[in-house]
Amino acid sequence: MKYPNQTDDVYGIKAAGSKKKTFVLWREVVMAYAAPAIMAGIGGLVTADRGLQIGALTTIGGASALMALMIGLLLRSRVGHIRWIIGAPHLVVVGVFALAGSSFGLYAAWVTSGLLEIMIPSNHLAWVGRVWIDFPLSGFIASTIVTWRWRLAVTTNFSSKRRRKK
Repeated sequence: MKYPNQTDDVYGIKAAGSKKKTFVLWREVVMAYAAPAIMAGIGGLVTADRGLQIGALTTIGGASALMALMIGLLLRSRVGHIRWIIGAPHLVVVGVFALAGSSFGLYAAWVTSGLLEIMIPSNHLAWVGRVWIDFPLSGFIASTIVTWRWRLAVTTNFSSKRRRKK
């Protein structure tokens, strides 16, 4: 009589789970701040643009981190479980969220400049002119990266669960 090897199933499950990519929001927010801030800072050093160097640490990095946090929370909530978001092609989902992120960045720039104009009538702050470029661009980049990485984690986890059911 031949006895089945009971450890084969255990190793198979362990191997399938080890390839699983997870979406960790705090890592995405830190990277959404650091990556654009470093790149814009380098650009400011190369071009000797002091405004870009300061904007890299404030408006560019801050807007990217805030947008990554908002998109990440949105995707982890019920919105991330909507059928078309999981079932649509990867580029379509990323494109929709990138457009939404840049639109929200443009809206945030409008609100920020409007509030500052109301609060400080003689608006001579150097960084206020930069928000019209920094906020939408940061929103676009952060939304694209966070949605791309979230979608990779979701499809990897979904496909590994589907493999285990077979």
